[in-house]
Amino acid sequence: MTHASAPDLSVLHAVRVAGVADDAAVSDRIGVDIETAAELLLDFEAYGWVTRVEFGGTSGWTLTERGRAQDSRKLGEELDQTGARATVERAHKEFEILNGRLVRACTDWQLRPAEGDRLTSNDHSDPQWDGRVLDELTTIGAALTGLVGALVDALARFDGYADRFDAALARARAGDGRWVTGVGVASCHAVWMELHEDLLSTLGIARGVEPESR
Repeated sequence: MTHASAPDLSVLHAVRVAGVADDAAVSDRIGVDIETAAELLLDFEAYGWVTRVEFGGTSGWTLTERGRAQDSRKLGEELDQTGARATVERAHKEFEILNGRLVRACTDWQLRPAEGDRLTSNDHSDPQWDGRVLDELTTIGAALTGLVGALVDALARFDGYADRFDAALARARAGDGRWVTGVGVASCHAVWMELHEDLLSTLGIARGVEPESR
């Protein structure tokens, strides 16, 4: 049976995965009412776990070093209590295999090598090139659905990643290319990066030092 994380862990971890998030974003992400999210975030600020940041007209909460340590401790406790560690480790290995394909697809969306310049920007004038990228993302998305499904069977807080990826891909197929690699929207790439952070932080792995996939 799937395990539902405690509200305090859900709120704290939502900020970690998002990087920066306001009350509404946290509430939407984890499905709690905004009053509960706001109250917990104010408590966390008092504990020194989160702090407000503002840049480029955007503001929200971000974790402090103390907050990251607290989140990591609570995540480790949750894995031990639920016995979900093996499930998350398997999902991480599958994710790492898919990650190379996702990175290549996103690169191909942004760049379309031309004669004499392999770093030419993709101007999206070639529907066959873009179609191939979108087809690859569709295949990756299908694999992601299975990966996330296995995670959700153990830990409910992983729910939503596959749906958000598919929603972004649908927008891209409808003609809005921002939803593949765009910043400031829940693009395919943004959703993928959030899941990556979620898996790494859950397992206590520092970014960039993942074990080699076998």
